[in-house]
Amino acid sequence: MASQLVTDRLVLRPWQIEDAPAALRSYGDDEVARWLSPSMDQVLDEGAMRLVLQQWIAEDTRMLTPAGRWAVELRDGGDLIGGATLLPLYPDDEYEMGWQFERSQWGNGYATEAGMAVARWAFGQGLEQVIALVRPSNSRAAATVHRLGMEWVGETEKYHHLRLQEFRLRPADLVGGSSAR
Repeated sequence: MASQLVTDRLVLRPWQIEDAPAALRSYGDDEVARWLSPSMDQVLDEGAMRLVLQQWIAEDTRMLTPAGRWAVELRDGGDLIGGATLLPLYPDDEYEMGWQFERSQWGNGYATEAGMAVARWAFGQGLEQVIALVRPSNSRAAATVHRLGMEWVGETEKYHHLRLQEFRLRPADLVGGSSAR
């Protein structure tokens, strides 16, 4: 189960059912949802978001692996602005990290900061690498993985039934930036 992570500007914490209205601003937005994995449909209303959060919370409590989902808040003011994930990819022993933020928060470096916190946490849990899967047309995600210091592995169709660009990060590849406390 994921623990709370704190960076210079963010708090990554476990999701709560009460987060549904704020979470809907990210997961209910067409521009955010278009980049989510195909298994995650766009959430259309607060009731549906509550159901998704219930599922995530239940899954996170059962996970025995170093994985999880975090709500991402601004340290200054506590506004919930999105989410971050580190999830196992089956049947491989890979762990995919990802981030989803309200469109109004794009361009502030929060994805890089949250990604770095998740990667550091993952390596602290004993993982030897994490991967990110990026759709070729998602230039924002591609820029973020580069800022994280991730190495391009190649294209793959192994996951999510899509042709994706695969990037990996190992502990020795970590670049400077905000550290999780």
